[in-house]
Amino acid sequence: MKLAKIVFWIAAVWGFLVLTPLFFIFHRIGLQDPPPITHPGFYYGFATVGLAFQTVFIVIARDPLRMRPMMIPSIIEKFSYTIAVVTLYLQARMKAPDLVFGCIDGVFGVLFVVAFTTTTADLPVRAT
Repeated sequence: MKLAKIVFWIAAVWGFLVLTPLFFIFHRIGLQDPPPITHPGFYYGFATVGLAFQTVFIVIARDPLRMRPMMIPSIIEKFSYTIAVVTLYLQARMKAPDLVFGCIDGVFGVLFVVAFTTTTADLPVRAT
């Protein structure tokens, strides 16, 4: 259970550090990596949902055993982003440096799976 606490706290802190700046660099992204973003709703929607999910990681980190079922959508969140980034890169729709964040999410996805499986050892045994 200690592993799960550590992994989810680190993921939450990392997520807040990486996602919060997105709210302040909307126009800069279009200048540094053209073309400009044409659908701000999608952009801010991604940033907002991503930021909200960091609070889910905090909730899990505070009580991994009780919140264990929430690890499943957390795993899906991490791997879905990784798969999307890798797919876009393979289609030449993203640049190699963009893979960094997708790969970091993939690492967190693996760590979330490990946390999920190791937390089962802490589950109480039910009498049948």
